[in-house]
Amino acid sequence: MNVEQDSVRPGRKRSQDSRLAILTASFELFGEVGYAALTIEGIAARAGCGKQTIYRWWPSKADVLLDALATKADMHVPLTNHSSYEADVRIFLRDTFALARRPQVIDMLCALMAEAQTDPGFGDRFQGAFLQRRREALTTILSRAVERGDLPRHLAPSTVLDIVFGVIWYRMLATRQPLDQALLAELMQTLTGTRQAEHGERPPDTS
Repeated sequence: MNVEQDSVRPGRKRSQDSRLAILTASFELFGEVGYAALTIEGIAARAGCGKQTIYRWWPSKADVLLDALATKADMHVPLTNHSSYEADVRIFLRDTFALARRPQVIDMLCALMAEAQTDPGFGDRFQGAFLQRRREALTTILSRAVERGDLPRHLAPSTVLDIVFGVIWYRMLATRQPLDQALLAELMQTLTGTRQAEHGERPPDTS
């Protein structure tokens, strides 16, 4: 059967609508009651579905939240090609910082990271479905830069990945320091080798 035809089958659309309703419900309820009080029963009631529907797709509440968070990251950090390494990385960081500054996102990541330390099976899923997925998103940008020939020679792609996500995760999980415009400018200087003007800062007068 043709893929396009299959994708618009009524059953397929209802399944996708149900999935999105469950993910939305889990995100909303987490913000209201927190991780400890969140239950599959509560998510099902909010989403208007049965518990069995949720367990058919996810083995635990942590996995529902993981999917909700990964889906939100995909939506809010698009990988649009802006035709240069510098522009692509700057916009990726800007969008990532904007999402990661949300207190609910920070709290959810902390809860899922804690769950990953006590449940090895979930830890593997967290690694693949979120951590690796975000690295692969930035890898797409770096691969485009390699193809264009505008990736700076002083950094390997793997080093760019470690710098970006090392800084983000350390600030979010360890120090709770802000992911602000000043940090973005500093990261861009490190990743491009050129100084970036901060928000509200006028570029130097070269006349």
